[in-house]
Amino acid sequence: MIRTRLIDALRAALAESGVEPLPATIEIGRPARAEHGDWSSNVALVCAKAASRRPRDLAQDLVERITARPPAHVRRVEVAGPGFVNFHLDHGWLHDVLRQVIAEGVAGYARHDFGAGTAVNVEFVSANPTGPLHVGGGRWAAYGDTLCNILARCGYAPHREYYLNDRGRQMDAFAESLIARREGVEPPDDGYHGDYIGEWAAEMPGDADAGEWGYARARRDVAESLARLGVRFDTWSSERELVRSGAVDAALATLRDRDAAYDADGAVWLRSADGGDDKDRVLVRSDGEPTYLLPDIAYHADKLARGSHLLIDVWGADHHGYVERLTAGFCALGNRREQLEIVLGQLVTVMRGATEAKISKRAGNLVLLDDLVDLVGADAARMTFLLQSLASRQTIDLDVVAAQSMENPVFYVQYAHARVCSLAATAAERGIERPPLAEVPLGALDQARELAVLRTLHALGDVVGEAARERAPHKLTTWVRELAGAFHGFYHDCPVLRSDVAPPLRAARLWLTEATRIGLVIALELLGVSAPERMDTLTPDDAEEAVE
Repeated sequence: MIRTRLIDALRAALAESGVEPLPATIEIGRPARAEHGDWSSNVALVCAKAASRRPRDLAQDLVERITARPPAHVRRVEVAGPGFVNFHLDHGWLHDVLRQVIAEGVAGYARHDFGAGTAVNVEFVSANPTGPLHVGGGRWAAYGDTLCNILARCGYAPHREYYLNDRGRQMDAFAESLIARREGVEPPDDGYHGDYIGEWAAEMPGDADAGEWGYARARRDVAESLARLGVRFDTWSSERELVRSGAVDAALATLRDRDAAYDADGAVWLRSADGGDDKDRVLVRSDGEPTYLLPDIAYHADKLARGSHLLIDVWGADHHGYVERLTAGFCALGNRREQLEIVLGQLVTVMRGATEAKISKRAGNLVLLDDLVDLVGADAARMTFLLQSLASRQTIDLDVVAAQSMENPVFYVQYAHARVCSLAATAAERGIERPPLAEVPLGALDQARELAVLRTLHALGDVVGEAARERAPHKLTTWVRELAGAFHGFYHDCPVLRSDVAPPLRAARLWLTEATRIGLVIALELLGVSAPERMDTLTPDDAEEAVE
């Protein structure tokens, strides 16, 4: 609300100053340093050349015009540096934030519509169905599922999809490994050697088809592990079913019709170099067997044919070299490049003390997703995966993640929510009710700790929008930790129910805690993390350090 008012004031001042054409957008943000005010805009720097004026002179003109008719809550406008326009506001704008949070609630606050109903297919995890998920798969799962939550809050229609690479040599090696273990011999050198192979082989009926039984067993195990993390897919898409359906042959025919495929050296090639790849790639080998590339091209065409407008794939960084060849094939079918986004993520290192646990499904030294969830719980596992950008390598310290202390990020945030709920419960026990918000003098909220909570709450809408546009769920994780920190500071310094707190101030602070609860719940729901009302570590008198 305040941003719109300030942008409108800047646009009106530009028009009065004779600036033409007016900029399509005016950027305004919160300065990093408090002495620079509450909001700042570089619009004078942007428009100075078109207006044939020095940036600082134009900024001074804008300041004078806005000062003559200041928007609500503006105390002072000033020029800073080479031509920034800085706004200093009274605290009333933050009290308006509180009113907005309460009015819109969990369902409406920080919600956007720029997705405009765009159907987005988000394909993530997609580990080969040859064994249980390791913690790396858990990172993709937490990221993809949370991204879908965020996209939905911004007006998109996300569809969660898992692609099963269920054909090829890895499936044969998997079946051979199960048979070998059942017969008491070592799997082949290129087979799977994890302990789970022996365990699953012992379960496998003697008359079972090892390939089909193992495939079903692995798929069930993966689905159950993901469900424990709160992740469920709308579609499990099969590569071999795609081949059987004729979609792969159809894609190849289309590529030939568009002169994007050709025959050479007994194989069929994609003109991927024309699409930005470093060389042409084989689609069908000389033995007539498709490479992975051709079914993948057909698979992405199939996703569009099923009604998706935008495709987002979440891959490991080790697939970096595959991006251009797939994109080239995707575009060679006549699709637009902007319809396909590929997000590359770095791997996970798990530490306990000074020891690193390696991850290899075939070598047998697995750190399973289930092991992590067993140790720290689904909430801690999921939020830990979401602490950093997917583009950065992640190290998980099991001792920190498992600790019930403020060093544990999920504990830190959930503890803030439990404190809010404990305050509300204590107030109810004492017969203390919040008066209607319209009757509460919010001007009483003028302490730095109180205002810090409100400033953080105001940022949530921007953070959700940025997380969606930039495909960056970790920004929301960072924000909710900031809100928890702001609330813990408020809780420590600003008593709510203590007997010496005047009723008007008490009422305002109770509403502030309710607004905090709304912000925490929104963020935690988007992250797929629970918001407990009680925690075992919350002591009876922790509902407030100074109830009395």
